[in-house]
Amino acid sequence: MTGELQSADDSSGHGTRPELRASDRDRDQVVEILQVAAGDGRLTADELDERLDAALSARTMGELAGLTADLPPEGMPPQAKEVVRIDQRFGDVSRTGRWLVPRRMEIRLMFCDAKLDFTDAVITHSTLHIDVDLRVGGNLILVTRPGIVVDTDGLVRSSGEIKISPDSGQGARRSLHVQLTGQSRGGDIIARPPRRRFSELIRRRPPKAEGR
Repeated sequence: MTGELQSADDSSGHGTRPELRASDRDRDQVVEILQVAAGDGRLTADELDERLDAALSARTMGELAGLTADLPPEGMPPQAKEVVRIDQRFGDVSRTGRWLVPRRMEIRLMFCDAKLDFTDAVITHSTLHIDVDLRVGGNLILVTRPGIVVDTDGLVRSSGEIKISPDSGQGARRSLHVQLTGQSRGGDIIARPPRRRFSELIRRRPPKAEGR
């Protein structure tokens, strides 16, 4: 984290005065740091939500500094790539686990599937632009999480299906807006939440009524 967000009691005397008013850029920096810290497992989901609310409503640098005071220096947000290109013919490709979401992607597919799993992805900005060129047999699968919105209004489709599941996280803070543009000439686009594990499905089943 940069020196402008050092703790108010920094003994070096070089920290920003805590009473100074925070800017939108200062708040955005702290939001990025908190999201990365949560991705590293340093903050629980409840802690992240609480701190994000506080960061977005913070008025001074001192308030922002307190939100990251217990996070190590390596909690600085990584620099997302400006563009990632995937050009695949035959054979499947995927991005899963803690992958760093770029600002823009260019995806060209033919006779293969590409899966972008955002379940544990590190998101450091609010918008992802994906320019697609889906040809015969080229399918794009987006595995979302609450707060991720997928927009296909800018997509030209001559064939293939588009299936966008509604956001299951009612009231969740929007964390990423995925904007799809380009064209689909024979491939499908699917956006869905992660599939539940078998153990989770068992727990959700109502108990059987006991016979008399």
